[in-house]
Amino acid sequence: MKIDNRQEATCNSRKAKVLCFAICAVLFALCSYAGAQQRAKIPRIGYLSAFEPATEFTRSEAIRLALRKLGYIEGENMAIEYRYAEGKRDRYSELAAELVGLKVDIILVAGGDVAIRAANNATKTIPIVMTGGGSDPVEAGLVESLARPGGNVTGLTTLNSELGGKRLELLKEAVPKLARVAVLYNPASSPGTAREVKEVLPVAARALQLTIQPWEVRATDDFDQVFAAISKWRPDGLYVGSRNPLTAANETRIVGFALKSRLASAYDRREAVDAGGLMSYGADLADRYRLIAWYVDKILKGAKPGDLPVQQPTKFELVINLKTAKQIGVTISPEVLARATKLIK
Repeated sequence: MKIDNRQEATCNSRKAKVLCFAICAVLFALCSYAGAQQRAKIPRIGYLSAFEPATEFTRSEAIRLALRKLGYIEGENMAIEYRYAEGKRDRYSELAAELVGLKVDIILVAGGDVAIRAANNATKTIPIVMTGGGSDPVEAGLVESLARPGGNVTGLTTLNSELGGKRLELLKEAVPKLARVAVLYNPASSPGTAREVKEVLPVAARALQLTIQPWEVRATDDFDQVFAAISKWRPDGLYVGSRNPLTAANETRIVGFALKSRLASAYDRREAVDAGGLMSYGADLADRYRLIAWYVDKILKGAKPGDLPVQQPTKFELVINLKTAKQIGVTISPEVLARATKLIK
């Protein structure tokens, strides 16, 4: 039986199409597999914040840029999963569990002891990096020692409450006539904050011949009543305790009250000074963010968090707002100004 040349050509054409389709399918599968493999290799960082997105942005953006300097670019060779508790402590465990469920490679905790512990309760295997919040991690039972943490938690401890005495001293040096200082704090923020107010500040105040009076705020509705009580006490200074979701969310109100009352105010973070507070003293933020990126890089390259020492700050920054000083009628001595890391003019 003879096959027509046209039929044979048609048959060969169909075979060629089938073969071409098969080859394309194989190539597509291989490309898809390779792409999947490539995506799987991109590290995923979990970011657990005690704050709300707007408040947290300054810190999270600085950490992202610090990581970028080490070659980790979000959206290209690194992914970051953000979770914000927005000041609601009962959400820490839920959000930490979400990050663990996403199988992130590292969890950065931007919060105090409760947030760190929630992450640690959610996983004993995923590395957890503290960004500097909370009290002494050894006393809190989060690590075995600063030199050898031992578990899956490491990172920074900022000694924030321990710096309270120095912060009060600087406020007195900046305003020598200072005599009565109201201390505004949230006792529920961390054990370190309560210790700062009850133990550290009273010792410093006696040495500086200052009279201090603590005032608690536990909720947003407390501020107006507390501000009214402080005004009746008639202080000439305001010391704001360690930054936490409550005070951060009401930072504008706190700064506004200090300005309206013409109070020389001191804070632990420069964000408040940028907003109009008089001065702040604390760990150098740029150095802090660089160290956080260093931890991430080391862990992604195979280091175990238990072998990476918890680090304390070695660089500190004093920020003074000269516009605020002028507004409240305070003249800061050249000696104090010379010690400032940054002057806001």
